Amino acid sequence: MMKIDAVSPLLEKPEFLDLYRAGGTTCVAPTIAAHDSTIDTFRTISGWLARIAARDDLLLVRSAADVDRALREDKLGILFHFQGTAPLEGNIGYVRAFAELGVRAIMLTYNAAGPFGDGCEEPRNGGLTRLGRRLIEEMEACGVLLDLSHTGHRTTMDAMEAATKPVAFTHSNAHALHASPRNIRDDQARAAAATGGVVGVTLVPYLIKQGKPVKVDDFIDHIAHFADLVGVDHVGLGMDYYWGQQPFASDEMAMSMWQSAVDAGVWDPATYPAPPHYYPEGLDTPAELGNLPAALERRGFAADEVAKIMGGNWYRLYGQIFPAS
Repeated sequence: MMKIDAVSPLLEKPEFLDLYRAGGTTCVAPTIAAHDSTIDTFRTISGWLARIAARDDLLLVRSAADVDRALREDKLGILFHFQGTAPLEGNIGYVRAFAELGVRAIMLTYNAAGPFGDGCEEPRNGGLTRLGRRLIEEMEACGVLLDLSHTGHRTTMDAMEAATKPVAFTHSNAHALHASPRNIRDDQARAAAATGGVVGVTLVPYLIKQGKPVKVDDFIDHIAHFADLVGVDHVGLGMDYYWGQQPFASDEMAMSMWQSAVDAGVWDPATYPAPPHYYPEGLDTPAELGNLPAALERRGFAADEVAKIMGGNWYRLYGQIFPAS
């Protein structure tokens, strides 16, 4: 079975790659950049290209055919993903350059306002800018997936109206089940599905429900909500493992990371509660991804539906967006 995780900040620290191998992951999208400059992002990509070249069990994903190859050859596909547009430094022309280097997904905003639109925590809820419309055109021309996670409601709706190709929320849960500003409303999910897109459900515990502990079934509640709302063909996984969670970070390290993000205005404590953060037991690291298909089947999903959720829907979407190999 193809297993695709559409977002992984955890792989900002590549020593965790083997956890994805252990979990049978076919393709994972490391967060290559978020709030980084163009030159720093170039350095990160250079490091990743060298790492992939040095390991015979890794494969750079530029096309859907590369995902096929990763599955066939038992390799881990690596799909470069930006969480935000900071690496562009407002220059749309950089999209093509990054695409040539293998960047295949770019998120429009990260919580706050930017040159292309407003993030999901921007109070004014402004819409897509004129520059944002041009960015979408360029991304579509270059075969780069438009990711609308972390993006404001009005901006996402404008973006989906402007898009001519399918879009994604790579890691967003259902606002109807847990009313976090980071979760998406039903009209956003419907609009994404209308483009032919995919909503990736995330394991981040404070985006699943209020309070602890969060269970695997609580996570599946969000998968089931979107499947009922827009159809199982438009639901995937964006697990969003990150290195500040347990068991990867000490409490002190996690708190330091969280405080730095809060002080920088990147995270609002009302949305991003202080650590420690425990992911659902049984899926608490990428090595446990193989546990999810059986849990989905116990919930009542048929085998073909499980295959779509685990990776088939992302694979279909990649084939519609990425250049042919």
